[in-house]
Amino acid sequence: MLKIGDKMPQFEVMDQDGAMVSSADFIGKGRKTIIYFYPKDNTSGCTAEACSLRDNYAALTAAGYNVVGVSKDSAKSHSGFRAKYELPFRLLADTSTQMLQDFGAWGEKKMYGKTVLGTLRRTFIFDEDGVLTRIIEKVDTKNAAAQILEG
Repeated sequence: MLKIGDKMPQFEVMDQDGAMVSSADFIGKGRKTIIYFYPKDNTSGCTAEACSLRDNYAALTAAGYNVVGVSKDSAKSHSGFRAKYELPFRLLADTSTQMLQDFGAWGEKKMYGKTVLGTLRRTFIFDEDGVLTRIIEKVDTKNAAAQILEG
């Protein structure tokens, strides 16, 4: 699990359009970066979270943030999800779960009374130099943007 002060882990994954995206695309580019991890496209909680970020996207970008969503869904799934909800930010497809693991967003969780391995809903906020400044572990899906902006 990442700690405050850690550098952004290196990654290279595909976005919803099939373009390769790496950590280098965000470090040293003059903007802070929000990387939010979510379990699955088109589920109620994940849709609520994405729509909260979409509805407050102007405020987030005005505050100097890039916004990036990540799940283990495919690029094709992300493309449909992004189009359906008119999401203005990139969605990254970590189908191998390596990025999820490197950030500490993959682990045991309870689902329908059973312990399973899966995506942990977490938001990581990095400064312009790629240094972790904040982690939100208890994401309020309907108010995800407000949680970020209040911090």
